[in-house]
Amino acid sequence: MHCCHTMQTVFLISLLVVLSSCNPIWQQKTLKDIQSCSSPVYCQGPLLDTVQRAQIFNDSKTFVDMSQVNSVNITLENFWKLMNATDGTPTRQDIIEFVNANFLSQNETVPWTPPDFNENPSLINKIQDQNVREFTQNLIKIWPTLGRKISPDVYQNPDQHSILEVPNGFVVPGGRFKELYYWDSLWIVKGLLISEMYDTVKGMLENMCYLINQIGFMPNGSRNYFLNRSQPPALTLMIQEYLKYTKNTAWVNEIVGCVESELTFWLENHTKLVEKDGEVYELAHFESESNTPRPESYDKDLKTCSSYSEETEKKLCYKSLKSGAETGWDFSTRWFFDDNGGTDTNLTHIRPQRVVPVDLNAFLCKAFADLAEFYAISGEPHKEALWQERSNIWQKSIEMVLYNKEEGIWLDYDPILQKSRNYFYPSNFAPLWAETYNLENKEEYGKRAAEYFQRQGIEQFLGGIPTSLVQSGEQWDFTNAWPPLQEYVVLGLFKTGNNNATEIAQLFAKRWVSANMIGYNENQIMFEKYDAVNPGKFGGGGEYVVQSGFGWTNGVALSFIDTFYTNK
Repeated sequence: MHCCHTMQTVFLISLLVVLSSCNPIWQQKTLKDIQSCSSPVYCQGPLLDTVQRAQIFNDSKTFVDMSQVNSVNITLENFWKLMNATDGTPTRQDIIEFVNANFLSQNETVPWTPPDFNENPSLINKIQDQNVREFTQNLIKIWPTLGRKISPDVYQNPDQHSILEVPNGFVVPGGRFKELYYWDSLWIVKGLLISEMYDTVKGMLENMCYLINQIGFMPNGSRNYFLNRSQPPALTLMIQEYLKYTKNTAWVNEIVGCVESELTFWLENHTKLVEKDGEVYELAHFESESNTPRPESYDKDLKTCSSYSEETEKKLCYKSLKSGAETGWDFSTRWFFDDNGGTDTNLTHIRPQRVVPVDLNAFLCKAFADLAEFYAISGEPHKEALWQERSNIWQKSIEMVLYNKEEGIWLDYDPILQKSRNYFYPSNFAPLWAETYNLENKEEYGKRAAEYFQRQGIEQFLGGIPTSLVQSGEQWDFTNAWPPLQEYVVLGLFKTGNNNATEIAQLFAKRWVSANMIGYNENQIMFEKYDAVNPGKFGGGGEYVVQSGFGWTNGVALSFIDTFYTNK
């Protein structure tokens, strides 16, 4: 949609915005349940509700990741036998025995060592620092431990598993995350490419296209209970990384249709009209349609939303939690609102669908330009022009709505209050990282972003760039430092070429690698997140204990080592 509209259209949009500030439009939704998926075992129904309410596992995800011993019909039949035998009130022990008899914690994937794994890629010999070189070798040796392939039983009996079948082997994040994840895979892919594992990456990208062709979009992860939400759209970025290393442009013809399907999904389901200064723009936001508890966090969602007495409010709360999971930042005060539209620290006040986020729109703007490039490769100039124009319009909208000239940085936007959400997040730097701004003024944007970084006092943190400056107890807040967010800031500033920006980038790249090395030397483990205040200490907070492995941590460390520690 173009930025120019008739005055009548602007008036109507303005009226909608004003009305929604009094009675938010999302609160007018129907009471109808919109489930996570159709499975009567893993996504909805009395069996799921009964088992998850019993809290027989420390982590709700444990149950929905189990395989059924029998067919779905027999599993349900056995469940109703239990309910009839106990007058509908089974004890916790009854439920444990039912689960033990009908479910297995195995049988979904098998360990897989990628055939192109090489312990000594050429990167190793380019690293001068001996300690960094040894650390890099240890990182690369982790890849086979994270390799998985779908087991034959999933292909034969798909309804007995929550995992979705994909044709090729893949690399998982680690810990509780035993399936293919969407935006995690961007940094996993970067690390694998640096490790010269090109065939593994191609297989993972083909897996994603397989799911997109089946479902219409790439879900949060390869589980049926994720079919109600996606994650930041990173597919084109992964393809571009793959092409940079392999020059396999012929392959683009095979996957360009899948990429267009993915981006069309975002345009049709995740955009909204945003008014600012009398102009109307089209931009994207996160929003899951489903309004029931997340199966993998069922008991936690019930508890979080229990403070609402009205069914409409409860459903909005569940929908908002799922939308928060779609952001990848589950959870953060970035998505919380107090009664005046400011930030809050109460998870029950989460409303991600209200926010117009900087990073999501940078991802999409870059993706549109990438798709245009893919169509140029495949010889379709009409589609190339269409997607490039869309990227150009999006870039202008990002500049007009999200760039805050006073702060010298991009900020999330609240369309209800029609103002920026002026809080520090590394995502504010995402347009620098994605290069979705006027590149003719790179140096000036870098200068202003570096000054913003310093004004916020971020240079004091020795363990990495914090996710926010609000200490809420949520895992996407202070003091946690997350690997992908380090890259937003470090590579974003570095690409501008501004002296101050590149100095900050080099400093924080080396602080991050140093912190990773400290943590690895102490624990022989790579963690999913770290503490920005205490170098090498793992992060905490949120819904589950810190996980190890860890795919995107390894990938970002390798990315920084490749950029800042090698002779090129």
